Amino acid sequence: MKAIIVTGLSGAGKTQAIDCLEDMGYYCIDNMPPALIKSFIDLTGKGKGIDKAAFVIDVRGGRLFDDLKDSLEELKREAVDYKILFLEASDRTLLRRYNETRRNHPLSEGGPVAAGLARERERLEVLRKEADYVIDTSNMKSAQLWSEIKHLLTSGENNKSFIINIMSFGYKRGTPMAADMVFDMRFIPNPYYVKSLRPLTGNNAKVSKYVLKHKITDEFLQKAMDMIEMLIPFYIKEGKYSLNVCIGCTGGHHRSVAVANELHRRLQDSGKRTTLEHRDL
Repeated sequence: MKAIIVTGLSGAGKTQAIDCLEDMGYYCIDNMPPALIKSFIDLTGKGKGIDKAAFVIDVRGGRLFDDLKDSLEELKREAVDYKILFLEASDRTLLRRYNETRRNHPLSEGGPVAAGLARERERLEVLRKEADYVIDTSNMKSAQLWSEIKHLLTSGENNKSFIINIMSFGYKRGTPMAADMVFDMRFIPNPYYVKSLRPLTGNNAKVSKYVLKHKITDEFLQKAMDMIEMLIPFYIKEGKYSLNVCIGCTGGHHRSVAVANELHRRLQDSGKRTTLEHRDL
């Protein structure tokens, strides 16, 4: 049997993921006690007509979740073909989603959602490192998440399923927590000090032209492209399926946005799979 274990942060999209897997023909079980996975596989392996299954396992299981490590070790000993799909999102995105649904976080104990998220990240840290696929859903709609899952599970080549998540941000609001690479654009002349450009953003053609016309900007983009191209095979070798590249400037409105847009364009032109988010716009 082929098995997918879906886990990750609460609010990151596990429900949408399991709907997608069900649509792909997986027998799906939500909030499965980890200790029962092997028993289920043994049961369905006896002519029951189920050749692939997906299990959602997360911190809702309470103390039962602690059995996951032992359960995974058992699956490895029995040579069960399984993959771990880990879903995550930025704290800012998760807090917004919780505010919209007015639900409590399973680890918040009635307190602030942010406290529950912090506990959950710490508890899932080891599992995230073990994951075969990690998807950041911060900037994804349901249809995009479905497309990403289908691509990952049907692609036979790691380099084709590798995705680069590009985010612009402003240092005024802090560095993104999930960053793998952070590039500081404050060396580029600032459009903020050009009166006609100040009220615009890096998404505007005039601001973009101003930022990209400088020789140092083009040199940076060339070197950033070379670095990312060089590192992708090594990230894949270490079991990573995504790279979070964060581009920062003072406020996150002008230089970082223009450069993130251009890096996104160049990477796509070179055949890379990318997402783009402007955190502080």
